[in-house]
Amino acid sequence: MALRADLDIISGWITPGSRVLDLGCGDGALLAYLQDNRRVTGYGLEIDDANIVKCVQAGVNVIQTDLDAGLSDFQADAFDYVVMTQTLQAIYYPHRLLNEMLRIGREGIVTFPNFGHYQARIQIGLGGHMPISKSLPNEWYDTPNIHLCTVKDFERLCQQQNIHILQRNVVDHAHKTSLGMRLLPNLLGEIALYRFERKR
Repeated sequence: MALRADLDIISGWITPGSRVLDLGCGDGALLAYLQDNRRVTGYGLEIDDANIVKCVQAGVNVIQTDLDAGLSDFQADAFDYVVMTQTLQAIYYPHRLLNEMLRIGREGIVTFPNFGHYQARIQIGLGGHMPISKSLPNEWYDTPNIHLCTVKDFERLCQQQNIHILQRNVVDHAHKTSLGMRLLPNLLGEIALYRFERKR
């Protein structure tokens, strides 16, 4: 089975043979791929019962937990990478979780929908309503997202939290990029992917 496009980008950032923790791992597709193709070991954290079953069926080590409870069960420097895809915006305290990711992992990787995308700006500015798009498909009243942010917001947070950004990739809803997105990431990128570490 082909890996989802955003997960394929992330897998290219992960060194073979490393230890990975996947926060909000869903059905375990990323970890299963990394185990089979990059000799990675690790765990997934997931809250949804149906996804837990899918992880077990895929041979992924999974722990059922709520990410808002924190990562205190894990020792410092237990992993090489801590990954969180499309979950940052659904966490109550994203800044705390980013710091926890870098306490227990050498590097962090996150992805999130970019609220600064021009279509979102048009829908708010001209339409006067919360944006709906392929990367933000829910109505305001039933969305799991509680902390939407822009590329600039995330990078400002990293600066405040003493986090060094190693790599950034912005893509559209189909996870394709362009020269325009690279030049104007906050305006043209629908989804942002970041790899980062603690500043030395």
